[in-house]
Amino acid sequence: MFVARIKAFAATVPQGTWITGGDWDHTLWGGELPRRDWIDAVTPDHPVWINRLDGHMALANTAALRAAGVDDGVKDVAGGEIVRDATGRPTGVLKDNAMGLVEAKMPPASDVMNDRALDAAMTYVAAQGVTAVHHMGTWDELAVFERAWRAHRLSTRIQAAVPLSTWERLRDTLAARRFGADGRGDAWLKVRHAEGVRGRLSRVAYGRVPRTVHWTRRRTVALFVTQPGDLYAAISRADTADLHVADTRSATAPTRRSSTFSNASSARTARRIAASGSSTRSDLRPADIPRFKAWASSPAVQPYHAIDDGRWAGKVIGPVRSRTTYAFRSLLDAGATLAFGSDWYVAPPTPLEGIYAAVTRRTLDDRNPGGWVPEQKISVEEALTAYTRGGAYASFSEGDTGAIMPGMLADITVIDRDLRTIPAPEIRGAKSCGRSSAAARCSK
Repeated sequence: MFVARIKAFAATVPQGTWITGGDWDHTLWGGELPRRDWIDAVTPDHPVWINRLDGHMALANTAALRAAGVDDGVKDVAGGEIVRDATGRPTGVLKDNAMGLVEAKMPPASDVMNDRALDAAMTYVAAQGVTAVHHMGTWDELAVFERAWRAHRLSTRIQAAVPLSTWERLRDTLAARRFGADGRGDAWLKVRHAEGVRGRLSRVAYGRVPRTVHWTRRRTVALFVTQPGDLYAAISRADTADLHVADTRSATAPTRRSSTFSNASSARTARRIAASGSSTRSDLRPADIPRFKAWASSPAVQPYHAIDDGRWAGKVIGPVRSRTTYAFRSLLDAGATLAFGSDWYVAPPTPLEGIYAAVTRRTLDDRNPGGWVPEQKISVEEALTAYTRGGAYASFSEGDTGAIMPGMLADITVIDRDLRTIPAPEIRGAKSCGRSSAAARCSK
């Protein structure tokens, strides 16, 4: 299937086109890392550079390595790994900093390919019942959204964020009133976020430390820092410019420091920092949980992580810390407004699977039939609210979306069964009928 899908895609693009993306997961076929010789025969005329779903490694075919000037004698890279076979020849898999060997030589994707990728993504999320997304990305990606917005081609509502380090450019861009009547967009595209920090509970890097991020194409590199002063100074300046800061960190120390910063600021500032995407909050100290209500936070969390990471997290962080990891019940009981979403590509944009995860916490390997940390389960109604009203609140869009009421946007998804009445294990088998021709699709 892996090779067949690459072969099929290569047949749809001109020779010489770089094939990127992928988001493969080798654990799905037994754990063997892919090799370039798997795909060389089906992509002789296309450089291929496809990343693993976590962004920490990617596979290059021989054409891509040749285009990047990477030969069999390439030297190791500090902070990365070049996977080699028994003879020392690169297999095509590059990890972490070694990925730069190829990425530094890749040409930018064409407008045609970028538009095609956006159309495919919008079609996919619509089929899952997703009507709106937050996108933490780059200025180049924002240009793709803007092009589709101006052509009235958007079928998914997008709130786009750019790196916090470019907040001055964002301020000036919005002042030039490039997007909509108020300069910040309309119901389809809003641009008012600066994304500062990113991370999640991971086998690759995990700890209670502050971190900043450098974006490189479709992955992030965590840069650990000891002094958070520069980060908070940037947040303060961005806030003064009336920008929303998406603080997407998972470790607890950043959570504590962000809350300290927010408590020292105005209530408006606190919500703007918190609700703009305090994302992937995973491992929380019990004492930190009440802070989310204190500064009107809307922790944006991804329930899928609980059934994914729950397979191994207990062995990594221990049973005590596990009790407040992806602590949905505790956060709700403390008065926080949960905003459920995805962490695509790591966690898929499949709300039905997310509801199943939040309600059952049954891990993907089915080794926790009663739920991993079952005391953190929530009800179907609470999960639905987190995906609707909670998401709208986190988007500063609660006046337009999140509920079916007069005057609200008609973002409605039809599901083929009543999630509130079926047994919880069956939620994962429910189907979204999408947003177009919903009645016809559900009747089949």
